[in-house]
Amino acid sequence: MGDGDSTGSAEPIRFVHRGRVREIRGVDPNTTVLNWLRAGGLTGTKEGCAEGDCGACTVVVGEAAGGRLCYRAVNACIQFVPALDGKALVTVEDLAGAGGALHPVQRAMVEQHASQCGFCTPGFVMSLFALYRAPGKPDRARINDAIAGNLCRCTGYRPIVNAALVACAGARNDEFLRAEAGTLALLGSIRRERGLVYEAAGRRFYAPVSEDELAAALLREPAARILAGGTDLALEVTKQHRDLDTLIHVGGVRGLADIEESASHLEIGAAAPYGDAMAAIAAAYPEFAEVLRRLGSEQIRNVATMGGNIANASPIGDTPPLLLALGASVVLRKGAARRELALDDFFLAYRKTALAPGEFIARIRIPKPRAGLRFAAYKVSKRFDQDISAVCGAFAVETGGGIVRAARVAFGGMAATPKRAAGCEAALTGKPWNEATVAAAAAALERDFAPISDMRASARYRTAVARNLLWRFFRSEALPPAEAHVLRYGT
Repeated sequence: MGDGDSTGSAEPIRFVHRGRVREIRGVDPNTTVLNWLRAGGLTGTKEGCAEGDCGACTVVVGEAAGGRLCYRAVNACIQFVPALDGKALVTVEDLAGAGGALHPVQRAMVEQHASQCGFCTPGFVMSLFALYRAPGKPDRARINDAIAGNLCRCTGYRPIVNAALVACAGARNDEFLRAEAGTLALLGSIRRERGLVYEAAGRRFYAPVSEDELAAALLREPAARILAGGTDLALEVTKQHRDLDTLIHVGGVRGLADIEESASHLEIGAAAPYGDAMAAIAAAYPEFAEVLRRLGSEQIRNVATMGGNIANASPIGDTPPLLLALGASVVLRKGAARRELALDDFFLAYRKTALAPGEFIARIRIPKPRAGLRFAAYKVSKRFDQDISAVCGAFAVETGGGIVRAARVAFGGMAATPKRAAGCEAALTGKPWNEATVAAAAAALERDFAPISDMRASARYRTAVARNLLWRFFRSEALPPAEAHVLRYGT
């Protein structure tokens, strides 16, 4: 497979593939990993949707973490080739051992008759390979999560789940484990002490490795598009056929993916993938983690970031309503200057935020739970997993002595921005936590928003859902814990 022509930046993209370091020059920075693979003859990776939804394009990337190699399944259709810099790439063609011997995951798929038409099979194999290489013995629920981002139109999921159970049942001693030390050494040899500056086809791709480099790059290129997981931005290339002339990738910025905890706050680095942040968030707010699990597939959660979800400023983004209800803030940086801004003041209008040119989100600060706080969040969409919300509602109510001391209620999908329900909050605050108060708050909620009708839901439906979610929240708080869990999550 060719590495590209000789044009472009003298500084190549470097990653590990098939036991050696690959150096890529001359490849347009807008080229997806999927298209690069297929143009080079590695056609096992398929294109189904070109938007990270079907999983047919799943590949696995490896990164050094704590002295070990961490493998993650990702969607090749929305990953740009320069984002592979410093990582290891594994495709379905790479799994076979000496003499073409099948990998244990492939062998289990054959033995369990887990392939029908075969189009989706390579993606399933790669998702199961990432699961195979992950620590711990997965149960059926964990397997379902691992393959939730892979669609099989032949409805062959049962034998695929069986294949995962068989493959992961015993010791997982494959060629990749035996090659781990060598792969880590190769990754160490391409670790950058300064960021990548790559140019080809008249376009530029920067990948800083420190916050200072990132801040300096944005001062030089204030109009550049910031790329984190690419789960939204890449669709401008794959679906809208736009050219992104200058990209600044934050995925390798050291410290920007850190997750820290203080006595009062949970702090999430803006470039931390959801998959890394979920455990810390679940410990503080299990209800928040339930929404994150439905936000996207494992492939998406492995790269998508909360910082990107906020900066994107979509009115139907799933995390902003929850963060607004919890009173979160964002730490912003421009050059050497930093400022902290309440998320209430961040969203200005449709897709417009308080970010100044050259400024970026560094961290998200979420207050930790307080005594008397009742919190829940609900996502309503046409399908349970990996769908865009019609309405997403979040409720944070503090009570004491049967009185609502404070209330923060926020929604996505109800306005041009994620927005708090000021009238609803006022109708709750200072009142008894009872049905009469909730009825008044539900009536006020209808006056807080004037939602639109679109392909996902009508305005009337959205209004009814928002009102009913408030009632659902109230009812769940009055139930025993087990019943409340069923009302909240439907399981």
